Amino acid sequence: MTHPLFGSHRPLVAILRGIAPGEAAAVFDALVEAGITLIEVPLNSPEPFVSIETMAKRANGAAKVGAGTVLKPGDVDSVKDSGGTIIVSPNADPAVIRRTKELALESYPGVFTPTEAFSAIAAGADALKFFPAELIGPAGIRAMKAVLPKDLPVLAVGGANADNFSEFLKAGCSGFGIGSFLYKPGASIADVAARAREVVAAFDAAA
Repeated sequence: MTHPLFGSHRPLVAILRGIAPGEAAAVFDALVEAGITLIEVPLNSPEPFVSIETMAKRANGAAKVGAGTVLKPGDVDSVKDSGGTIIVSPNADPAVIRRTKELALESYPGVFTPTEAFSAIAAGADALKFFPAELIGPAGIRAMKAVLPKDLPVLAVGGANADNFSEFLKAGCSGFGIGSFLYKPGASIADVAARAREVVAAFDAAA
């Protein structure tokens, strides 16, 4: 049931907010080994472009790496220069989306309303990130999915976790962004690996 946008990758995006460059390689390896191969480094992390570059060099086709909290078109250029291919935002800024597509990167803007969703689609978004998903809820997503293009993948981010994957999938979500459940600054690699395995197992069971 994986959407063509994600190819062989599970539609699970690891959101590594706060990760430092010194942890990037080990956390990346732990996530990929567990089966999470879409990885986002939010730009409000320390030296995010260094971490993105470190991970992108290790990806070697086995993973897609990109940035989150991308708020300015100029940051899109910096992500591309670092080897990133995914641009994730908490909002739907048409200028950021358009720049992403001009550089042939993947655009995952955050939306909360039908107005934002259709604005993002018009600008060229590849997928929509419903954020915060815990406020919209499965019922709200289901209602919006009824009017959105059927082949456009949507991700639930913010409150979606191993306990409620099935509810969001039934509402029409394609996948999820997982943040603090997976990674917090200072977490041990063993803990990140264990949580990643738990998320993958829960997703596979629900899907």
